[in-house]
Amino acid sequence: MNSPTVFITGAAAGIGRATAMLFAERGYHVGAYDVDELGLSRLAADITAAGGTLRTGILDVTNNTQWAESLADFHTATGRLDILVNNAGILRAGPFEELELDAQRAIIDVNLTGVVTGTHAAFRYLRDTPGAQVVNLCSASAIYGQPELATYGATKSAVKSLTEALDLEWERHDIRVIAIWPLFVATAMVAGVETASTRSLGVRLTAEDVAAGIWDATRKRARLPKVHYEIGVQAKALAVAAKYAPGWAVRTANKFFSGPAN
Repeated sequence: MNSPTVFITGAAAGIGRATAMLFAERGYHVGAYDVDELGLSRLAADITAAGGTLRTGILDVTNNTQWAESLADFHTATGRLDILVNNAGILRAGPFEELELDAQRAIIDVNLTGVVTGTHAAFRYLRDTPGAQVVNLCSASAIYGQPELATYGATKSAVKSLTEALDLEWERHDIRVIAIWPLFVATAMVAGVETASTRSLGVRLTAEDVAAGIWDATRKRARLPKVHYEIGVQAKALAVAAKYAPGWAVRTANKFFSGPAN
């Protein structure tokens, strides 16, 4: 296949769907994978109607076997894997001690173990595709731990570290690994989430904003490598503050945004 390819998890809705639509529009052959079969069918109809091409499949990112089978199926059909987008994720909000342990384990299984499993399984296909890239969805809510999002933020912080390490490790294989950092995005995952942070900072990004950020980030191969890409003014401001402000000031700011008074 001459067309570049992108393999997207959690592609049936939200950021994953918007990313699939945008990359298909720009000439990529899209691999769209999710547990939502109906959502994938609708996505396939929309991409096909717009003249794009794609391959869909059911993928539970916590399932090792499904990862191996999905990647093998996609690579057999296309012969290449230019970009892997680890987008699938779940969010559960609330006081840490009130969230059931099973819910917290599910967050870890999908948001972290799913990324580790899929990226590991994809390595041989990425290695064999010149200039391949891995895009991991992080979250600006993990720049500094947020009350009511403790375990969610912890998984995204872990993905940050994984991204940085693999970008260094895999440079010798010509594989670039980057992280995308939006704040709260108007998708079904955030619908109904009521925390002090969402109330004080608002939900200002769309799925299309993030998809555009992913597209732009994957176009950039600067002489000085860049790993982290914040999406939106708020995320950029939080990242700069976390990097340059004293620790006590960062903590104070986060306490203000996530405090009960807000």
